[in-house]
Amino acid sequence: MILTVTLNTALDITYRTAALTPHATNRVAEVTERPGGKGINVARVLAALGHESVVTGFVGGRTGDALRELLAAEGPGGTRPGDAPVTDALVPIAGTTRRTIAVVDETTGDTTQLNEPGPTVTPAEWAAFLTSYEGLAARSDAVALCGSLPPGIHVGAYAELVRLARAARRPVLLDTSGEPLRRGIAARPDLVKPNADELAQLTGSREPLRATRDARRRGGRSVVASLGAAGLLAATPDGSWRAAPPTAVRGNPTGAGDSAVAGLLSGLVERLPWPERLARAVALSAATVLAPAAGEFDREAYADLLPRVAVTEQSSQPEQESHAPRQHR
Repeated sequence: MILTVTLNTALDITYRTAALTPHATNRVAEVTERPGGKGINVARVLAALGHESVVTGFVGGRTGDALRELLAAEGPGGTRPGDAPVTDALVPIAGTTRRTIAVVDETTGDTTQLNEPGPTVTPAEWAAFLTSYEGLAARSDAVALCGSLPPGIHVGAYAELVRLARAARRPVLLDTSGEPLRRGIAARPDLVKPNADELAQLTGSREPLRATRDARRRGGRSVVASLGAAGLLAATPDGSWRAAPPTAVRGNPTGAGDSAVAGLLSGLVERLPWPERLARAVALSAATVLAPAAGEFDREAYADLLPRVAVTEQSSQPEQESHAPRQHR
């Protein structure tokens, strides 16, 4: 079982319109609603990969009720028969769960994202969550800590959760940004997955390979940076690799990074070599861009992309001085 933590859960709403015109009335052709927040998206992709997962975090109000109903409606087999279970272990709070709105322009393929702030979490609600989390982490094969912190949660929350997972001897992945990332990485998570901007903010470097290695020195055992359409860059105890999709894809990028996290986590639990983990993560991320909503991926596209992802080992020298790389397929 893999535990995913989403402290700032959301009801993800996707609007599809033929063409998005600013300052005008836009007619929506299709609306989808999904239980959301980064960790919940990760769990739903893990289920599709055959890994049982448990989701925890905070949920409240009418929006929270809708989120839980949608999660339950997916059933014990996930989003389609054959998927592994996703278990709801969310902690109820008095506040109302936020919504996120994605508006997809079908003409251009571009997406406009609107994210509401989360509810304020009280000290008593945080204490209740910690009690639940410790028990769940102790029974898990791995833990993923994902997304932003809702109001009321102290900025060192992820560092606290990393330490609790490590005390239970469970591998832990951290996917957040800003000061929560800076403090969380100092608690020495097993894997950190920032995007390029988050990595630059953390390290002060825009050179990706140097920045990923710097992030390792700050505490991350392994660091996998998302480079958007260019794929992933990993710095690990076993070496450094780049993984790139075979072709650029256009669509809704919401949840693509979460699918990459699911690929990395599943590969960790399955003890796959790093090149295979990275290829899976890149293929899932690209296939998610082609899916209609966050927390899903185009399964045919994934099967097509996976064997065509190029994974290139990086030299131990600084990137600009590297020699001819070795490739893995």
